[in-house]
Amino acid sequence: MKFPVPYTLKQIATIINSEYIGEDDFPVLGMNEIHVVEKGDIVFVDHPKYYDKALNSEASIVLINREVECPEGKALLVSDDPFRDFNALTSFFKPFAKAASAISSSSVIGKGTIVQPNCFIGNNVTIGDNCLIHSNVSIYDNCIIGNNVTIHAGTVLGSDAFYYKNRPEGFDKLLSGGRVVIEDNVDIGALCTIDNGVTGDTTIKKGTKIDNQVQVGHDTVIGERCLIASQTGIAGCVIIEDEVTLWGQVGVRSGITIGKKAIVLAQTGVAKSLEGGKSFFGSPAEESREKMKQLAIAKQMPSILKRIDK
Repeated sequence: MKFPVPYTLKQIATIINSEYIGEDDFPVLGMNEIHVVEKGDIVFVDHPKYYDKALNSEASIVLINREVECPEGKALLVSDDPFRDFNALTSFFKPFAKAASAISSSSVIGKGTIVQPNCFIGNNVTIGDNCLIHSNVSIYDNCIIGNNVTIHAGTVLGSDAFYYKNRPEGFDKLLSGGRVVIEDNVDIGALCTIDNGVTGDTTIKKGTKIDNQVQVGHDTVIGERCLIASQTGIAGCVIIEDEVTLWGQVGVRSGITIGKKAIVLAQTGVAKSLEGGKSFFGSPAEESREKMKQLAIAKQMPSILKRIDK
């Protein structure tokens, strides 16, 4: 998330009432999670296990819960609760705004686009030309939709990231200040849910086709010309490269990459990154040919054991 104008370190510290290490006028351009941070961004860290990763990331400002040595060229915001204060910054820069109507006056809808009855289109949504938005679709604030996109009934774009901190009093949600971006010529089936990025974009690239009842988690990027079949669940921060096929009921864990032109067969559980250009099956996923051999051997085991007993 980039701020509308540059802020200074002192201004940001004042917003969250924190101490800071660095020059008062140190420039702050935005805020992002660790996997998408850029120079000028704030990143937060609240566990010593991840201090080095945050301090050595591209982020220029680290929101941290302990005073540590500040790397050269960076600044620190020292907070007793970085998670809370990251949320405070999200609320400050991307506050929730109640919609005044079912189709917000701040939305932009392109030429030839059809929006069927009972749809909700939130604030600052952009929809391109020649799209078809079927009934009962909800498109939350700030979503970007390209040209020639079809979205079927009951789909929700821009729902909150499933991201919580476990506190003694219960789960505390990390607020979502990112967007959903749908590029040109994408088809999205009925009853799909595509979550906002936490601070960045959840992106579906050109020409990808998504079946009914598919879940896409926060900050995931799905490449061009992918096919994703029904009841597939994709967690947050996943990278799916171009021309990947995920068949029905595939489950993909967070933070992994599926390589270009990979094929993942139905009911496969993807627990680690997969190479491109290969076919995978099983849980955990393995190359499908090898997995089928294993299953064939397992099926023969009772008869093999009987022969051994004799």
